[in-house]
Amino acid sequence: MTVNEHPLAGANELCRLGVSELTAGYASGEFTPVEAARSALARAEEIDPAFNAFCLIDHDRALAAAAAAAERWRRGEPLSPIDGVPTTVKDIVWVEGLPARYGSRTTDPAPQATDAPCVARLKAAGAVLIGLTTTPEFGWKAVTDGPLTGVTRNPWAPAMTPGGSSGGAAVAAATGAGVLHIGTDGGGSIRVPASFTGIVGLKPTFGRVAAYPASAFGTVAHIGPMARSVEDASAMLDAMAGRDLRDWTQGAGDLGPMALAEGCLKGARIGYWSQPPCGFVDPEVKAAVEAAVGGLAALGARVEPVALPRDGGDLLDLFHHHWFTGAAARLAMVPPEMHGLVDPGFREIAAAGAAIPVTALVAAQVRRAAFGAAMDRLLADFDFLVSPGTAIPAFAAGEEVPPGSGLTRWTEWAGFSFPINLSQQPAAVVPCGRTADGRPIGLQVVGGRGADGRVLSAIRDIERAMPAALA
Repeated sequence: MTVNEHPLAGANELCRLGVSELTAGYASGEFTPVEAARSALARAEEIDPAFNAFCLIDHDRALAAAAAAAERWRRGEPLSPIDGVPTTVKDIVWVEGLPARYGSRTTDPAPQATDAPCVARLKAAGAVLIGLTTTPEFGWKAVTDGPLTGVTRNPWAPAMTPGGSSGGAAVAAATGAGVLHIGTDGGGSIRVPASFTGIVGLKPTFGRVAAYPASAFGTVAHIGPMARSVEDASAMLDAMAGRDLRDWTQGAGDLGPMALAEGCLKGARIGYWSQPPCGFVDPEVKAAVEAAVGGLAALGARVEPVALPRDGGDLLDLFHHHWFTGAAARLAMVPPEMHGLVDPGFREIAAAGAAIPVTALVAAQVRRAAFGAAMDRLLADFDFLVSPGTAIPAFAAGEEVPPGSGLTRWTEWAGFSFPINLSQQPAAVVPCGRTADGRPIGLQVVGGRGADGRVLSAIRDIERAMPAALA
């Protein structure tokens, strides 16, 4: 596969279909969930040697679930709009009967005894789980490689990274190895790989999708949908979202399904956030995103420049206080005699986190609250913020930062991502173009907390306006 070959090249017709097309076929009897599952499983096996998207492909249980879905469709009694749709789960999220290795050689390979809330909800909706997707160890960085599963590669450019930490999910989505894909996002881990691989990814408002067990990285960590289209991501979020009493951090409130609205960008006031708090913006990314932003006016939006609030101080330092101490907490769960098996980069940030005084961490939590409140005020004035999905396009696989960039940690090039984890607003990435050599570029849309439906509606308008972005 060359850098300019579409990731769906070679996929059969069933692997190219989205939720509504598949379920229409199920309803009409044109094909069945079993046929769709067989196609998705075969596609997963086909693409995995080249791209390393899966750490487990679950043929038997997937086909059993698909057979049950087929019988429901035969009776005209589907469980939901996603009944029988092939789905993957990131190897950080628990699935009953399967191991959760977190991309680590130090974790227990025994099957889990229970489902995470989002998995349970997807199963209850009839989703057919075909396998577990790759992640860097404990999801610690925004690229996908690690000691357990090796290097995951970008299907648009196999020498490049797909981003991370939900890189396996992004590759599976882009190549047609499943339709719906669970990702997690603690600093950009859904949005970065969505941007690098030309798919749609949403980090929902914190708490819309319940988390259990709790992440060691605390309340910067979100769970959300990844898919090839906004409609599919929206259908997946509707199935995943909801209250679960095991997740105390969710809070209360309406977490039910959200109808997408037509034309929500007409008359919208949009802030164009063009400068990240750290790092630089690649010229090709800047040009593609500015062209997309210019097109928002044609959709009826009013766009003006905006900068992030300065409340809370240095945002990179603020995020590092939360992320590095989370890494220290996670490493503390690993027996000391196994630390040598852990990714050296993860050990480095865990050591940095362990050296942060508790008073400094508490101060960082206060600073985060100030920044979050300022972001809430900003999103009360603006309907949306838009920005690059990532400041740079995909770079060499197996590297944490672009070689020769002078950067030292992934956070330095993910400055359009991690601030929105600190403030917990919904943020979605949609494709908006490609570099001259074919690497995808994404556009990020951010909304106020709770406005997930409006964010999805906005990126659907953008998706419709740019149908050739990744054709």
